[in-house]
Amino acid sequence: MVRSEIGKINAHPFYELKNYVPFLQSELCLYDSLREAVPIIDAAICKLVRLVGWFEVECKNQTTQKQLNKFLAGVNVNGAQNGANAFVYSYFEQMLTYGTGLGEILLSGDNKEIAALYNAGLKNIKLKHGKNPTEIKIFKATADKDVEFKNQSLLLCTLLNPKPGTLKGTSVLKGLPFVSSILLMVLNSIGTNWERVGNVRFAVNYKPSADSLSGGLAQEQAQTIASEWGKAMKDTTQVRDFVSVGDVSVKVIGAENQMPDCDIPIHRLSEQIVSKLSIPPFLLGLSWSSTERMSSQQADILTSELEHYRQLLNPVIKKICDLWLRLHGGFEDYEIKWNHVNLQDEITLANARLVNAQAAII
Repeated sequence: MVRSEIGKINAHPFYELKNYVPFLQSELCLYDSLREAVPIIDAAICKLVRLVGWFEVECKNQTTQKQLNKFLAGVNVNGAQNGANAFVYSYFEQMLTYGTGLGEILLSGDNKEIAALYNAGLKNIKLKHGKNPTEIKIFKATADKDVEFKNQSLLLCTLLNPKPGTLKGTSVLKGLPFVSSILLMVLNSIGTNWERVGNVRFAVNYKPSADSLSGGLAQEQAQTIASEWGKAMKDTTQVRDFVSVGDVSVKVIGAENQMPDCDIPIHRLSEQIVSKLSIPPFLLGLSWSSTERMSSQQADILTSELEHYRQLLNPVIKKICDLWLRLHGGFEDYEIKWNHVNLQDEITLANARLVNAQAAII
């Protein structure tokens, strides 16, 4: 019983990470706690959402292009935002965190316009196969039975790296609860140790003389010393001296022990987390030693990751644009154009094209 209470007191507040069991369905709350508990994870996902960039649509018909981009820039999103980019950002963040992105296109009362875009939650949502394995149906799970949503064509769903034969996406946070639990345990131990070391505790030892023992004054003198020491410690407004007579020694409890060096384990655990999230350390404010060449290679890897995520988001954007064109009687060909990640990538690509052209001439 005592051992259980001690473990409960010393446990970090995100104890569910320590009790995590993989391959269970109840992972949504776990991933929310993971982002709240470890700031590096939350910062990495926010950085990926920002770095994915913004998009526009190019059409052959300039009038259609202007009207479509105007709609994408001003469409209502979740009742509190505007612009399809805001919808895509929330959709992308949900897909990274939980492995599944879910949204809905809301039509006006007369079904002639797209009124809003809505980012739906994943709680009590089930995905099932339709009449064939390539058809996905979205259901709402209730206590009695699963209810199929109406107008499945207006629902948007994207699975991130699903396992073959399943309708369950894989979160980028999968595999991090175990490592994060160890990291939180180390950080919690640092906090506990500093609380003990910072709030200094003293051990006052009094060795009475032979005369005090024979006269029965040892207990009275010990009580006096304890009372005066307590007064000196409670009075924090001014410095007070403690004067005693006899063999009295004062020691700081725990002064002989040194704080363990936690830099190396925290660094190793942070490396595991950063490598899983595919974010260069310098983007997260981590001043790890790296050469200029290494930073350039990390930036190139991040660029390929962002291009992969954009390919996953393009079908969602295309479905919204296709519906808008059908509602307005248009069947224009269009192309989704994302902004360039940065200027460095453009220079690298231009140099590569130049080298290839020179090689072709030779």
